[in-house]
Amino acid sequence: MLFLTGILVIGILLFLILTKKVSALAALALVPVVGALLAGFGLDTFAFAVEGIKSIAPVVAMFVFAILFFGVLTDAGMFDPIIDFILRMVGNHPARITVGAAVLAMIVHLDGSGAVTFLVAIPAMLPLFERMKMDRRVLACVVALGAGTMNLVPWGGPTLRAATALQVGVTDLYTPVIIPQLAGLLAVIIIAWFLGHREGRRLGVEMDTSFNQTYQRRLTSEEEVLRRPKMFWINIMLTILVIASLISGWVEPAMVFMLGAIIALLVNYRNLTEQKERIDAHAKASLLMASILLAAGVFTGIMKESGMISAIADQAATVIPESAGRFLPVILAVLSMPLSLVFDPDSFYFGFLPILAQVGSELGIEPVSMGQAAIMGQMTTGFPLSPLTATTFLLIGLAKVDLAEHQKFTFGYAFLITLVMTLVAILIGTIPF
Repeated sequence: MLFLTGILVIGILLFLILTKKVSALAALALVPVVGALLAGFGLDTFAFAVEGIKSIAPVVAMFVFAILFFGVLTDAGMFDPIIDFILRMVGNHPARITVGAAVLAMIVHLDGSGAVTFLVAIPAMLPLFERMKMDRRVLACVVALGAGTMNLVPWGGPTLRAATALQVGVTDLYTPVIIPQLAGLLAVIIIAWFLGHREGRRLGVEMDTSFNQTYQRRLTSEEEVLRRPKMFWINIMLTILVIASLISGWVEPAMVFMLGAIIALLVNYRNLTEQKERIDAHAKASLLMASILLAAGVFTGIMKESGMISAIADQAATVIPESAGRFLPVILAVLSMPLSLVFDPDSFYFGFLPILAQVGSELGIEPVSMGQAAIMGQMTTGFPLSPLTATTFLLIGLAKVDLAEHQKFTFGYAFLITLVMTLVAILIGTIPF
């Protein structure tokens, strides 16, 4: 019963979101509630939902104040010199811009945090994309690909979960996948160049080899009034302090951005009326995405607490035919990225993967090989597309794109990178075939 209900809930949810039958907010909140009630959980359904909301609350708070923080700094003009510098470096062709966005995401994601990557890379690059009239889906795509592929790092969530669940050393798990990961990063850059070059053709921008033809930015009169050029270095120092605090983990992210937003308001707009206007200007975006994030908490809370996801994992492990056993690592690697749309990381790595590893052990396959196959895509290249992770909503909220549009646009490229890494892993013997 739980298995069928869980499959129906996830299937209906993905159908509604991808086909835009209802908003992501409505689908995430209503579908699991109805499913759990029909499954007989009664009032416990709402207790499950509250547990999910509690788990997501710090992310919601972080998002709200992060939007305000970066919004105030953008209004004050802190990104203007940075954007101008990037423009001088990448020229005026979208291919260089998209590659720059992908590389920026890779560098920032060295800390293994998707939230930090999106909070840094998207606000820095979005004004450039908008001024060049480039497709925002391309920005969300290349940043997602860069962050997702970098998420294989040994201190990243998927690798740590896989090593813990299979009781293998992190270095034993990660070292053999370094070459496949490098191949994946190269594939990201190639895809970013391809998407940028295609954008260039769409916009009618000719490719050039010089770096001195820059896009001339023009501020509106409203933007000019809001700019605080004398506060540039203070804003830069504040941003560095906020990001350093975020990466260090000394202070909870929600508090980091709350305090950062307050300080940004006080130093740039000292008049109380101006501060209220800046808050009002960014309230709509904050409220909309906060609502979606809380609805995502309802979904994950009900699916986890009710046991639906565990039931799906148990059933999935029992339907693997023996003839396919020797190809289990390859099958897992190929399916790992799409499985990110079905399983949250904890359910997959702690519930589903150990069962698969046990099946593999009985067929002579080392558990570490199953772990390496899993991280080819499960919550690595797949995490920035999954509706089961809050950071996906953070990404699309910052990039101002719809979840369905982002998934349709990015899925094929993310899946391609997983296939590239899987092929390289097979060729060098990391994944047995």
